Amino acid sequence: MSENGLSTPEVYAECDRLRVGRTIPEPSPSQEMMTALRSGDARALGAALNNDLQAAAISLMPALGDVIDAGLEFGALGGVVSGSGPTVAFLAEDHEAALDLAVSLTASGTVQDVRRATGPAHGAHVLTASRPA
Repeated sequence: MSENGLSTPEVYAECDRLRVGRTIPEPSPSQEMMTALRSGDARALGAALNNDLQAAAISLMPALGDVIDAGLEFGALGGVVSGSGPTVAFLAEDHEAALDLAVSLTASGTVQDVRRATGPAHGAHVLTASRPA
């Protein structure tokens, strides 16, 4: 997370600028990501992480690229700019690896603040509810 924000409209404008003259396909999950999710392969999922706005966010705030590089160097399975930035999300192999990553990122001075989230998040479930008579 960064104390300095990025303007979402500016990130989208930068994305448009970077894409000038290119044909952009409709957004869809990559086959690599879907295979990783189906198989539960965290390493493959880390490698498949992608955000169409990442290049634009890094163009406007190059330090985000440095954070991603550092996280990968410190053992993250993958890293990606979250939304239009400036937050970067990393995928770690397990609880211990996540702790090590958080400590390494802060101790190195790469980031000032780290927030950890845990999973797995199993998604929505349909519940049967009884209806009043």
